Amino acid sequence: MISINQLSMSFSGKTLFDKLSFMVNNKDRIGLTGKNGAGKSTLLKIMAGQQSPDSGTIVITTGDTIGYLPQEMIPDSKKTIIDEALMAFEEATLLEEKIKELEHQIITRTDYESEAYHRILVHLTDANERYQIIGGANKQAQTEKILLGLGFKHSDFTRLITEFSSGWQMRVELAKILLRNPEVMLLDEPTNHLDIESIEWLELFLQNYQGSVILVSHDRKFLDNVTNRTIEIVLGKIEDYKVSYSEYLIQRAERREVQQNAYDNQQKEIEDIERFIERFRYKATKAKQAQSRLKTLNKMDRIEVDELDKSAISFRFPPAPHSGKVVVNTHNLSKYYGPKHIFSNVDICIERGEKVALVGKNGEGKSTFSKIVVGEIRDAQGECTLGHQVKIGYFAQNQAALLDGNKTVFETLDDIAVGEIRPRVRNILGCFLFSGPDIDKKVKVLSGGEKTRLALAKLLLSPVNLLILDEPTNHLDLISKDILKSALLQYDGSLIIVSHDRDFLEGLTQKVYEFKDTKVKMHIGDVSEFLATRKIEQLNDLNRAKAKEKKESKTENIPLPPQRESEINLTREEKKNKEREERKRKNQIEKVEDEIARLEKELEGMTQQFAEPNFSDLKMYDIYYEKKALLDKKMEEWEAALK
Repeated sequence: MISINQLSMSFSGKTLFDKLSFMVNNKDRIGLTGKNGAGKSTLLKIMAGQQSPDSGTIVITTGDTIGYLPQEMIPDSKKTIIDEALMAFEEATLLEEKIKELEHQIITRTDYESEAYHRILVHLTDANERYQIIGGANKQAQTEKILLGLGFKHSDFTRLITEFSSGWQMRVELAKILLRNPEVMLLDEPTNHLDIESIEWLELFLQNYQGSVILVSHDRKFLDNVTNRTIEIVLGKIEDYKVSYSEYLIQRAERREVQQNAYDNQQKEIEDIERFIERFRYKATKAKQAQSRLKTLNKMDRIEVDELDKSAISFRFPPAPHSGKVVVNTHNLSKYYGPKHIFSNVDICIERGEKVALVGKNGEGKSTFSKIVVGEIRDAQGECTLGHQVKIGYFAQNQAALLDGNKTVFETLDDIAVGEIRPRVRNILGCFLFSGPDIDKKVKVLSGGEKTRLALAKLLLSPVNLLILDEPTNHLDLISKDILKSALLQYDGSLIIVSHDRDFLEGLTQKVYEFKDTKVKMHIGDVSEFLATRKIEQLNDLNRAKAKEKKESKTENIPLPPQRESEINLTREEKKNKEREERKRKNQIEKVEDEIARLEKELEGMTQQFAEPNFSDLKMYDIYYEKKALLDKKMEEWEAALK
């Protein structure tokens, strides 16, 4: 349990929060929300003990451990993925060494009846018990399971962590926190570097986690699926509701409506009383009544309406200059990084005004494709051509990190603005909530969301007809994301967007290109239609396989035309063996199909149990993933048997 009491914090003369107080209880799932720069990340740092508040206290129950994932960090490990993840079991590793040393002493000593020998036995028993409690015995299996859930492959485990991008390295840091199993997890934007499948896995993990979770996220669906409590920092204060984010918005709106009505009624009552006092206070016959009403007025508890922070970015992309009908065209496009095959034979044609999304797991080539189109990567095989008069505006996945930290906010735009746009730099910054002293801040002191807003502002410095945005919503607050989405919907140029944010992509694009297993497949519609279509396609694949099997079984009974013995070249015994093998194969297929159906039914039942509010059996979570792995294995057996 954590108790926050009268916590206050200011930064550069700005009050982030003033006298905040709240409790974090066991199994709380708290979504910490608020606009960029409201102080969410700062509050997590204070709770993690990495920063000190101006005033106030934080009391943590004795023995409780805290796991903290910052929004940004630079891992410097030289270990392999699996070895770095196993660092989460530092205590278990120390215990292993201690147990070996104690066992060695027991073997080499002969004073079996001595008190010293007895103490060694006690220490060994205690060490073994502690080793079992913290999961040391199955640390390898647990580590592999977490890494697989976060999107790593078995082949990645022995690769050096330095071979991976910063996003994948952050996944390892997240894995270490999950493996440590602390009593309280503080997660700052944990989904920023995850793909859709990994996000869904993390949702399930956190739903069944036995400790408390406080997370900062601007992913509405993730908040709704994980949290049961919402704390929003607004103008230095907090609003605390015991519901998920979407339900919180509804309750907050209803509460403000009730407050506003009560406030309006009270103001009318006050006006009536003040009018009466003003009219009769100097008349002897009414003076006593006027004095009585004045006392009533002074004792009245004034109703206040919750103050809302209505500041928000406000912008539209400039009209897109005219371009040719075809904006981007690729033919047999392929890319390799040494022996690593990214994608091959990609044929994509994007026409003027089209908006397309690139989706798929991290590492499948979405960002690589974007960089090829932009021209940052020039050694790809095949063709990638831009249409007539195409002007590109590019937001890289690490665009915010690429900003010069030593420049001011104003210098960041002013140094690259040219022509007629230069006098409008201050207006553009104002649209992105940088005004007054804010424009003189150094970029290095900005929050992650503020850096993202500044990077987006750079896109307005010149009109473009092709926007290529690689994860533009990372670190943006929910209101800013909605405004960016609205601006993109109104943008009349072409759009290529890479994102794992399901809510943001919904309704934004007309096509989805799925990057998977070195291939790229086009789907018509937005991301919701793509996800639905993919499930239908998987079902159709299963139906086609069964239909093929039935067709083959029917054709077996059709008599064949007479053939010469030399053409058949099979003895009667060989025919019998072949028929026996075929029957055996069919029996195996039926057996595996029955096993698959049984496992799917069991997994569905367990998933329903996970969703129950009072579910607390952590062992069932391990059983779930064991059955899931067994189901995958049976599916592989089934597919192999059909061939």
